[in-house]
Amino acid sequence: MFVGAMTALVTPLRGDGPDKGSRIDAPALARLVEAQIAGGIDGLIPCGTTGEAPTLEPAEHVEVVRIVVEAARKRVPVIAGAGSNNTAHAIHLARVAQEAGADGVLVVTPYYNKPTQDGLVRHYKAIAEATPLPVVVYNVPGRTGVDMGVDAIARLAAESPRIVAVKEAGGSLLRMQELVRRLGDRVAVLSGDDALNYACYAVGGRGCISVTGNIAPQLVSRVWDACAASYFKAGLEAQQRLTALNEAMFVESNPIPVKAAMAMAGYCSTEIRPPLYAMTGPAKEKLRATLAEYGLI
Repeated sequence: MFVGAMTALVTPLRGDGPDKGSRIDAPALARLVEAQIAGGIDGLIPCGTTGEAPTLEPAEHVEVVRIVVEAARKRVPVIAGAGSNNTAHAIHLARVAQEAGADGVLVVTPYYNKPTQDGLVRHYKAIAEATPLPVVVYNVPGRTGVDMGVDAIARLAAESPRIVAVKEAGGSLLRMQELVRRLGDRVAVLSGDDALNYACYAVGGRGCISVTGNIAPQLVSRVWDACAASYFKAGLEAQQRLTALNEAMFVESNPIPVKAAMAMAGYCSTEIRPPLYAMTGPAKEKLRATLAEYGLI
């Protein structure tokens, strides 16, 4: 159901909220959606890691999803972040996303608690059974401290028809290839690592959920579009063109660099919520030089 080059959206913020805290910049977010669709992106993911979901208040989470849904106007699917290490809260977020008009939910593996493989399967099944929305499993062990194994994902896919895709961000091409082999055609394997997008497509992956897509949707889309049309040489050339930009997006913890990049390009302010802080110093200047090299600022 969800294939192609998709973007994990940043959440534009303004530093003039109550008590001078930040608040959602709704106009900037709506403009970002338009820019993404114009750039050829195939799907939008609000309220993920890149969207600073851990520091969004519950009402803000709903607000962000609703703004993106309304701005997208069904031109591309909206897959709302609905992850939590509390199964009941994840179910609540999935239901909120449904009410806001999302087309699906992206659910990260429960962090910190360190559930067993069986516990992970039961967590996802509970969410899938609580809402009619399609579910994208998000495996990113470097952030969560838990790795959902291929066997567990295959079991989950077999037992729950609402599991439609897996965003794999473990950094292993072998793992992506094994997921493609085990999951077959029904469940799409999506790259969660911009540096591996082309490689994922080459072994049968059917899309990505990209950080770099925020600042360069046309370039990220170009890699997928070429590979989807079986023009793998052109896809490789497009991926290689992105190498320096992909590296720049991860010189500090995501979403610090991409938020700085989006501010430099005029999409939003530099506002980011603690415990993350805006990029400064040599790293920021190096990022600016990279964006200039790509003609993005």
